[in-house]
Amino acid sequence: MVSNDDRSILRSLAEQVAEIAALPVHKETAAQWRRLNMLKKGRPMVWINEIPWHEMNYNDELTLQCRDEFCRTVEWQLRTTIYQWKHMRADMIVEPVFYCNLVIHDSGFGIREEGRLIPQSQAGGICAHGYQPQIFSEKDIEKIKDPVIVHDVEATERNYHTLNDIFGDILPVVKRGIIHHWFAPWDELIKWYGVEQALLDMVERPQLVHMAIERTVNAYLARLRQWEELNLLSYSEGNHRVGSGGLGYTDELPGPNFDPNRVRPIDQWGCATAQIFATVSPEMHEEFGLQYERRWLSRFGVTYYGCCEPLHDKLDILTSIPNLRKVSMSPWADVDKAVPKVAGRWVFSHKPSPAVFATDVYNPDQARKNLESVLQRTDGCVVEVIMKDISTVRGEPQRLWQWAEMAMDVVAKYA
Repeated sequence: MVSNDDRSILRSLAEQVAEIAALPVHKETAAQWRRLNMLKKGRPMVWINEIPWHEMNYNDELTLQCRDEFCRTVEWQLRTTIYQWKHMRADMIVEPVFYCNLVIHDSGFGIREEGRLIPQSQAGGICAHGYQPQIFSEKDIEKIKDPVIVHDVEATERNYHTLNDIFGDILPVVKRGIIHHWFAPWDELIKWYGVEQALLDMVERPQLVHMAIERTVNAYLARLRQWEELNLLSYSEGNHRVGSGGLGYTDELPGPNFDPNRVRPIDQWGCATAQIFATVSPEMHEEFGLQYERRWLSRFGVTYYGCCEPLHDKLDILTSIPNLRKVSMSPWADVDKAVPKVAGRWVFSHKPSPAVFATDVYNPDQARKNLESVLQRTDGCVVEVIMKDISTVRGEPQRLWQWAEMAMDVVAKYA
């Protein structure tokens, strides 16, 4: 049962979201994302995510008022959408629907990370991790199991009908399964293996490392097979993050012989990354990472590669990825080395350093210079600007608001 107070709060917020979603600018913005993802030139697109929401509450705009836990979860989605549109929209898109995600239970990989966590603050935010190695021999690899997936149909229907009852007449409610999945098997494996030990064993015990990453990737593929068999995949027009980049609007999806009632991986974006390989040579990146990641990427219609690892010296090996469309260019990437190989081939997914927000005094002029410097050197590239990994704004939300306004001003000059 939903109280009248909670219902009133959610209906009011849903009205605001519906109002925003009705604006014609969203169709124009979607067309621009589609143009970018089809590798057609135009102004760089800008998107902001991975926001330190625990520092962003301004004038109680993010203060939750509902009492019921389910209602509070819905309230948070609505409030953050309204907040981002109001203060730092950049090229975000708001759809005239509210998605009710399928309730999917996942047993996991049978092995869980052990070690220390050091939280950023009591208010929330990121954590520093210290991992306790659990893989020392071939026998330890047997700890990694295939996940078991279950769709809780009853819970999905309950949520769907509750949402419809609250505000379905204002903001249509649509059931949605998995539209995109973050595939980073090495990010997962090092939590069990240990960072230093994994890198050392690539040299000292390469066969053990091969066995560990193969078992991990096989477990991921088992999960993907179950998603498909249980019909848990959904097709999205593209208003969702792709890999570590921007929105996924494209005319290249869905795949041939598309059945909206039976979505396949080929109807979706795929992605992969091996961030722990930042200082690993291209040859070892191929041997221990890419040859396994291609098994996943080959299942999808269009793909994205990379995250925080610098890839400027590994672009030649990335040509082996089927249907690769976007490549992450992290703050540590050498722009001048990357541009000749990315131009005309892939979207240059530029990640400005979020460190600009962490200084004692925010310097907007420096932030502008940083962005202009990159855009001046990416001539010939189709560029998206993705501000992410923002661990702090030092308690000043306005820093991010100002950056969004500045970025849109700068990219307009490169149309």
